[in-house]
Amino acid sequence: MDAFFAQAEQASKPSLRGKAVVVGGLGPRGVVATASYEARVFGVHSAMPMAQARRLAPNAAYLTPRGGFYRSISEQVMGLLRELSPLVEPLSLDEAFVDLEAGGAAWDSASARLAGERLRADIRGVTGLTGSVGLAASKMLAKIASEQAKPNGLVLIEPGTERALLAPMSVRTLPGIGPATGDHLRRAGITTVEEIVEAGEDELVRLLGKAHGHGVYAMALARDDRPVVAEREAKSVSVEDTYDVDIHDRLRIGMEVQRLADRCVRRLRGAGLSGRTIVLKVRRYDFSTLTRSETLRGPTDDVAVVREAAARLLEGVDTTGGVRLLGVGVSGLADYTQEDLFALVAQAEAEALEGAGVDDGAEGSEGEGDVPPGVRDAEVAERRWHPGHDVRHAEYGPGWVQGSGLGRVTVRFETPWSEPGRVRTFRVDDPDLEVGEPLPLVRPEVEPGAASVGGVCG
Repeated sequence: MDAFFAQAEQASKPSLRGKAVVVGGLGPRGVVATASYEARVFGVHSAMPMAQARRLAPNAAYLTPRGGFYRSISEQVMGLLRELSPLVEPLSLDEAFVDLEAGGAAWDSASARLAGERLRADIRGVTGLTGSVGLAASKMLAKIASEQAKPNGLVLIEPGTERALLAPMSVRTLPGIGPATGDHLRRAGITTVEEIVEAGEDELVRLLGKAHGHGVYAMALARDDRPVVAEREAKSVSVEDTYDVDIHDRLRIGMEVQRLADRCVRRLRGAGLSGRTIVLKVRRYDFSTLTRSETLRGPTDDVAVVREAAARLLEGVDTTGGVRLLGVGVSGLADYTQEDLFALVAQAEAEALEGAGVDDGAEGSEGEGDVPPGVRDAEVAERRWHPGHDVRHAEYGPGWVQGSGLGRVTVRFETPWSEPGRVRTFRVDDPDLEVGEPLPLVRPEVEPGAASVGGVCG
């Protein structure tokens, strides 16, 4: 998919089409997740600190991610891929390898190109978004081709042309060569793939070590026999938060760890998994990172067990000076759970709380701890209006948050199928304004006799 998160936001917000859009964490320590191609003109790119992005593109629209919305689109795209072949290897929400030959969708260059064009059309028809397709005889070359095809294109690397194509490219084009390795090769006078081949395998081994050197040399010769693997086994499930201001209070740190444990278990259960090893990650004020782990007697997905283990791990960590990041993870995964009385009791307690309408802080509230109700309600009311997120007003209908602060929230009322909408401002506690659900990017078919509202914006 092309600039996936940003493109999805532009497609759902007519007023942002053709404009610079940046999606990511908006706090002082936030980073860019995706930048639209219009924002990239200013030098904004993924993984860049958000503060730097704002300096480069001060007039761009800065939005917080809508994870559930992106996942729903990703599921649609992955479904289309699985119609082509049983061998689909997802790399991320917006990228995957597909073995077209295994599904009988392609057997030569002409049929592969036809399958690729049909896939691009299907993605546009189902999701309303554009995707780029790279076609080649190996995973490495298909990845390179897809990058060349962006945005909204298709590139096919014909068999026999691989070496000539790679030769003038930067060494950074090859998978596994990051900034550090690239600089190391540059200092040795190697900047292109062709120069890797000229240097020879022995020199690459001397520069990069045996395993890495052999691997890089093979890729420079366009050798990549890795198969497309349909199911990639997850090794761990984890969540972490970076804080805008270092946390010094030990009690607050403990509550944050408990909140992260809750989120980690929700993700674990959502994947139908359990795990034996609980992992705590702490990045301190001086950027030093500590990792502690504890292995249980059997796999679990019980939130009480994970909470207790994470708390024990925290006891052994010195947080003097403050922490800037906390994380909780579970590894040693299994697709079953060792049931015990503690897990059954915890589940019964959770169901009782839910039935009584009591919020235990595990969902929505983000576990702010023992905050006076009045203060907590006021903070939540203002914090819930995240830029870019969906809302609905009793009178004006669906829209999205442009910004909030000082007790006010600004909303633009428009849909993916309307003209750019009007902007209105409300109190953050306006009873007529509520959190909304994302609308589909492709306009639902209107049944005969039904009324339609708004125009179509191409």
